[in-house]
Amino acid sequence: MSDQSKTAQWGLRLAVLAIVILALAIIGLRYELLDFKIPLLGLAVAGALGLVALIVSLIGLVITLAGKKSGAGIAIIGLVLAGVAMVPLSTSVIKGGSIPRIHDITTDLVNPPQFVDVVALRASSPNPLDRKDPADLAELQAKAYPALAPLTLNVPAGVVFEAARGVAQDMGWAIVSAKPETGLIEATATTGLLRFKDDVAIRIVESSTGTIVDVRSVSRVGMSDLGTNAARIEAFLAALKAKLAV
Repeated sequence: MSDQSKTAQWGLRLAVLAIVILALAIIGLRYELLDFKIPLLGLAVAGALGLVALIVSLIGLVITLAGKKSGAGIAIIGLVLAGVAMVPLSTSVIKGGSIPRIHDITTDLVNPPQFVDVVALRASSPNPLDRKDPADLAELQAKAYPALAPLTLNVPAGVVFEAARGVAQDMGWAIVSAKPETGLIEATATTGLLRFKDDVAIRIVESSTGTIVDVRSVSRVGMSDLGTNAARIEAFLAALKAKLAV
């Protein structure tokens, strides 16, 4: 067999470079070393470079399997590393294509829970809390998440409040404030790998039909939340119902 495939070698080099860029972008986001836009661009570059590396490595693998060159192992490693580098970008493209580019989700589209103590924590965040952008935010949310609605419980408001605070803590959220007199709990949720911070307001009100629980979750950065806020609200409400055994 002749010498090692240069195509496979280049595929591996490109894949390693993509992984390095991906790692630097993740570190930049997790530890807030740079403005969030730069690491996000890094994720996109890593994904694009990973795609190129995937194609080059695949060509290299075909060449080696044809017996013209050695280096099938190098090509396979390049394919694997390229695939890893592409994960964040491909996930964003797949999820982003099926949901609207919104990041402020609430169970009450008419009168969403309002943030009070969280406002100061978002002073440097680019995403506002006025729900004015996009102008058809409520319509977009209703279409994307039609099942998202207030939760009505036949349980005293005080009991629901304490249960809601406990669920928020169980989910790993940092409680910013919890005021039984107003029925408002404010918290900050941090995503796993990339450490994005989203703020959550839980409003608990007693009415003639029972205790009504509304939840609002808003990302601090990014035009699209890729469905994270809606999933968070759904998980919270399900956990609250389970905790109260209703």
